[in-house]
This record gives sequence, structure tokens and C-alpha cells, in this order.
Amino acid sequence: MRILSWNVNGIRAAAKKGFLRWMRNSRADVVCIQETKASPDQLVEPLREPRGFRTYWASAEKKGYSGVATFSRAEPVAWRPGFGVEKFDREGRSVVTEFPGFVLFNVYFPNGKRGPDRLRYKLEFYEAILACWEKLRKKGKSVVVCGDVNTAHREIDLARPKENEKISGFLPIERKWIDKVLARGYVDVFRHLHPDKRGAYTWWHGMSRARERNVGWRIDGFFVSEDLLPRVRRAWIASDVPGSDHCPVGLEIADP
Repeated sequence: MRILSWNVNGIRAAAKKGFLRWMRNSRADVVCIQETKASPDQLVEPLREPRGFRTYWASAEKKGYSGVATFSRAEPVAWRPGFGVEKFDREGRSVVTEFPGFVLFNVYFPNGKRGPDRLRYKLEFYEAILACWEKLRKKGKSVVVCGDVNTAHREIDLARPKENEKISGFLPIERKWIDKVLARGYVDVFRHLHPDKRGAYTWWHGMSRARERNVGWRIDGFFVSEDLLPRVRRAWIASDVPGSDHCPVGLEIADP
């Protein structure tokens, strides 16, 4: 199964930059997008349900904000918008789809840069969704998580770690949560497969030619529960794909 994930920073804006063409050429079985900034009723048919894909949406109560969507060629065993915590689900930050062999979480994790309240909200979200994953694993389920985590884990994961160590997205308390995720038996697939690769970023600030100069952050990716690791075939960053301030990331995982 080939799974792609991309924070499109507005699906309607991305559509004007070739999003549907990219979808058609992606050879993906599942495409997970974040920050749609739209609900399905606001979209024309090709965006609402691209040809060949079934679509599953979670939209924010606030118009033009947040939102995620999962597009799948095969019908999942089950799906739901959100993960069951109302204060997080009303922001349209996750779609959960179950496939034979694993449960897939498509997640747009909160950004903590707007002040202490949003940082606290982000950290609470982190803990709540981890608890959800753990409940599923106790039931014998395997878990795949993709999306915009909004935190770079290690210094190798951003171009300027020293300048950003007091900025949300690279705060010690945020990075410790990723430490906890790894300690609980989840694997950051890209970093596992490419432990020493530098300059591998997925987001660049929209100003100062940051992308051109590759002054970026690796804040998008895939985590899998460690039982799935033998089935992982490949993980990559498609930094050459334009259309957003983020780029797509990919995972190939063998069928069970």
C-alpha cells in the first residue's frame, strides 16, 4: 500500500497549483491531506471526490480553518471523523480509517505559536491522541499515523535549531512528547530509515526564499507501531512537489 500525506495549506488554493494532476499521477492507494480550510459542501465535484477515490472528511466548525481529508481507492473497514474527544474533534483535525492490518490516523496536529493557551491545547491534544492509539494497540490493532505533527524532533530535523529552541515547534516540552511516542513503541519511519540524512525538510517559511535555500523543518511524516516495521518498504519526502509551504511525504507498506 502506497500512502501519501500532504499539508496542502488550503485545498482550493492547492487545486489552482495542480493538486488534482498530482493526485492522478501519484500512484497512491491512500492520500491524506491536512489543512483543507474547507468542508466538502464548499467544493466542486472533482475536489470533493476525485475520480477513483472514496473520500472521508473532518471539517472544523470555524469556516476556512483546519480540516483534514483521506482519499482511498479501497473502501476502509470503518472510518470516523475525529478520535472521540469533542474539544479537539470540533477543530476538524483527524480522520481515522481502518484497513485490513492497521488503523490509519490522518492528523493535523495543533500549532502552539499563537500563545500559551494554544500551546497548552497542543500538548493536551498530543496526550489525548496518544492515549487513543494506546487503547487500539491494547485491543491488538496496529497503528499508522501520518500528518503535520507541527514539531521537529531533533536538531537534525530543522535547519536552524539554535535560533528556534525557544519557539513552539521545537520547544523541549514538545520534543519530549515525541520521545514518549518512540518510547511507547512507535517508529518515526523516515528517521528510522535515514538516521543521518540532513537537509530533509517538509516545511519552509513562505518568506525570505526559505524553500529555495532549503531553510526548513521536518514536521510532517509517518509513525507506525513497531509491529508494522517489518512490513515497511520505503519512506520518502517529495520536496520537489510545489503547491504549498509543505511538501508531500510518503510511505510504502506491504500487505499483511
